[in-house]
Amino acid sequence: MLAAAAQDLKIPLEEVAQVGRYQPIGVGVSHKGRIFMTFPKKKNDQNYSFDYSLVELVNGQRIPYPNALLNQWDSTQAATRFVNVQAAVVDADDNLWVLDPSNPDDQAPVIAGIKLLKINLTTNKVERTYRFEDLPRERTALNDVRIDTQRQLAYLSDPMLAALVVLDLRTGKSRIVLQGDKSTAAEPGFVLRLDGQEVKDKTGKPFSSNVNGIALTHDFKYFYFRAINQTKLYRIEARYLADPALAPATLASHVETVGETGVSHGMLADNDGNIYLSDSPNYAIRRVTPAGRFETLVHDPRLSWPDTFALGPDGYLYLTATQINRAPKYHGGQSKVDYPFRLYRLKLPAN
Repeated sequence: MLAAAAQDLKIPLEEVAQVGRYQPIGVGVSHKGRIFMTFPKKKNDQNYSFDYSLVELVNGQRIPYPNALLNQWDSTQAATRFVNVQAAVVDADDNLWVLDPSNPDDQAPVIAGIKLLKINLTTNKVERTYRFEDLPRERTALNDVRIDTQRQLAYLSDPMLAALVVLDLRTGKSRIVLQGDKSTAAEPGFVLRLDGQEVKDKTGKPFSSNVNGIALTHDFKYFYFRAINQTKLYRIEARYLADPALAPATLASHVETVGETGVSHGMLADNDGNIYLSDSPNYAIRRVTPAGRFETLVHDPRLSWPDTFALGPDGYLYLTATQINRAPKYHGGQSKVDYPFRLYRLKLPAN
């Protein structure tokens, strides 16, 4: 599906803010330009200081959002407070959706803390909390989320289950789909090589992730997804994900292979149907146009493990650079991170 020709647009990367030793993961930008960021809990990392899971970036300062209490760590209050927020996504109606998979330090999840929150950005209040009680929550690790306001569904990636999860926002019921399909599973034996070395821990175990990055086109027609530890990009029409009557094999038959896109973590669709992908080995951001053209927007050495994208009303693509492969876990207990962590943006070109 991808066209053979590729283009390098050489768009400059701009620094938006510095966040010290706080490793950012998610970023979301509202229709009015409010910026939200998420930070993982890594209590066992001596090179890292943790305070807030979700913040609003105001004049370069991290303000706990929607309030300080929700961000106050307390393992006994996991059901009503943040444990380890992963994603903060703004939907078409300008609501903020906050995904807390509740699995700090890559450990087994704190079951009571697994939740998806819908926050009204006008009132700054939580309107609804989804608990995923119909999932095998002791074996889940929800990673990212996209909201289909047309069908009132949420689509989530779950690398641990090697599956997508479809959540009915009206009933709160969820379904596991495409579990173990070639489109959701890491390629066996595929080892990431970043910064000139393989990403392995001290035991020699390589980093590996099944389905991780996801994107939903703004017309709600196509849902794109992929695992980190492989090189292909896939998509499926959202109408098939929305149909609970489809047998697993029938659903899998509707998955399309978009093409070879290399190693990627973050992913996002824009209003014109472009799909943006990170390119960690080459410190780059790329996009696939609706015509199937493959373009590189920017190469920059600061783009170490670009993880999450968000579109701003100012025509910029905002993104985090997490430097996950530089963490002490993959360097014998020593951090190779280039501090401070930063939030970046780049001006999007026209098609």
